[in-house]
Amino acid sequence: MTQKARQIGDTLLKVEGVSLTFGGVKALTDVSFEIREHEVLAIIGPNGAGKSSMLNVINGFYHPQEGAITYKGETRKQMRPYAAAKSGIARTFQNIALFKGMSTLDNIMTGRLLKMHCNFLLQALYLGPAREEELRHRASVEHIIDFLEIQSIRRTPVGRLPYGLQKRVELGRALAAEPDLLLLDEPMAGMNVEEKEDMCRFILDVNDEFGTTIALIEHDMSVVMDISDRVVVLDYGRKIADGSPDEVRANPEVIEAYLGIRHN
Repeated sequence: MTQKARQIGDTLLKVEGVSLTFGGVKALTDVSFEIREHEVLAIIGPNGAGKSSMLNVINGFYHPQEGAITYKGETRKQMRPYAAAKSGIARTFQNIALFKGMSTLDNIMTGRLLKMHCNFLLQALYLGPAREEELRHRASVEHIIDFLEIQSIRRTPVGRLPYGLQKRVELGRALAAEPDLLLLDEPMAGMNVEEKEDMCRFILDVNDEFGTTIALIEHDMSVVMDISDRVVVLDYGRKIADGSPDEVRANPEVIEAYLGIRHN
């Protein structure tokens, strides 16, 4: 896969001096970095490095003891998950979090909930404005289904789908929220080579066609080096590198963290 040049913009989100502890365990220590508009940023590191904790801080699942997050120019010490979603931050998870008994279409429709404004009574009766609103949202979801090439499973309960397709449905649900910043926690974990290639293509297309800024955690270094504009490396909760894929690949601290080899 050939990585295409992207027009990277200004800083969308800034992490400043974030430290997070659970009891006596330090998950993150004085971590700072930026996520820029329209880029694909990879956050990598060995198991237990604090990567998922960092995403949880960004979208408000965890509240750091120190540091702050500045998003779209507004600085907050804490971000609540609902506020993150309303402000344009969407998230997928390591473990697939779908409604297994619901269809692909209905799962993706749940990503539109924050954009639905009709009151509960109108929605329950499916009358007037509620009907028109749902039809508009359904059209947006059908566009995502076409984009992700999952038309054939639109009515299939997601619990019956293979793992790779469930991951694609979860991506679709996140896209339904029309995020400005999309956080992907190991989007290719457990996939075979063909499924990874498809997911890489969709991530790049989301970034290119929708203009969505993407921050992802990924363990497959060939994927990271292929699709990322910039890479942040964490090790034992500390940032040890931040730069282009080539710069990070040649960084002695990164090599040591992954291979346990000390370079003079």
